[in-house]
Amino acid sequence: MKPALLFFLATCLSCLSAKAQIITASPLLQNTYTNPVIADSYADPSYILADNGYFYLYGTGENIMKSKDLVNWTYVGRAFSTHRPDFVTGVKYYWAPCINKINDQYVLYFAMSKWGGIDSCGIGVAVSSTPEGPFMPYDNPLTAEKENGKLFLSYEIGVRNSIDPCYIEDNGHKYMFWGSFYGIYAIELSDDGLTIKPGAQKTKIAGNAYEGTYIYKKDGYYYFFGSKGSCCDGANSTYTTVCARSTNLLGPYTNKIGELLTNNKHEIMISGNSKWAGTGHNAEITTDINGNTWILYHAYSKKNPEIGRMVLMDQVKWENNWPYIEGGTPSSRAAAPILK
Repeated sequence: MKPALLFFLATCLSCLSAKAQIITASPLLQNTYTNPVIADSYADPSYILADNGYFYLYGTGENIMKSKDLVNWTYVGRAFSTHRPDFVTGVKYYWAPCINKINDQYVLYFAMSKWGGIDSCGIGVAVSSTPEGPFMPYDNPLTAEKENGKLFLSYEIGVRNSIDPCYIEDNGHKYMFWGSFYGIYAIELSDDGLTIKPGAQKTKIAGNAYEGTYIYKKDGYYYFFGSKGSCCDGANSTYTTVCARSTNLLGPYTNKIGELLTNNKHEIMISGNSKWAGTGHNAEITTDINGNTWILYHAYSKKNPEIGRMVLMDQVKWENNWPYIEGGTPSSRAAAPILK
């Protein structure tokens, strides 16, 4: 073979090799993120992908953030302006919101409570035409008394510590899940999601070990996500995210070996580590364009617990139709979700 031809072939092979290296290396160029994704106190987060392409996140304390990628967040404002819910007296702000779009409006469920007010607390509801608010507390026009956002109170519904709402729509029906350490319950809502459906009866879903419920449907299963342990003791918080599953929305939910969630049996999904404590009260799960699922939740930094419960994110992986995150504890740095 002539030297010139050898040189030409060697050059081509070198180019092909370089191109192969670039293609192989390209996944490494995927954007990454570090936890926390919100380095401020946004406890009990809930978020929604709005019609304008932004994710809007709401947390205990009534502040709203927005993001295009679940990684970079900017402050929007507060959920309420001058017209605020007041069906529980002496409460400065709501707890544990749950945001949804029902029909043509944004519907915000929330808890109104004071520490120790397990019989006087309750679930509220407010509406807005935009995810940025301001939200207006809903008043049921069929009741004589102005309720100013009240959906129900603990003593009215017969469930102590009625906080931590979770909304889900399934097969054309709308449901509210709620509760905190006195059982998790579910009840059907009206078609607009703003009141309890007339004649509806509550169903017990889980035992007395849980709060912060989230229900997620995937591949024929309903997944219960909840939190157990202490939520709010700073670096000493023991909050842990747990899960169970069922083939029926209203249960029974079980762990991997068939033990009942109503008997406080579950699988542990996210625990604290040397850096993070109180890993719980997860938000909604989002699926990116590659089919990967992502979960947001709150935790305390053990180094700086005074900041409050910051927002973390991790990829949810699946094995035998059971969710887990890598290592079972918060990641430090990982590849970011690809959302568009």
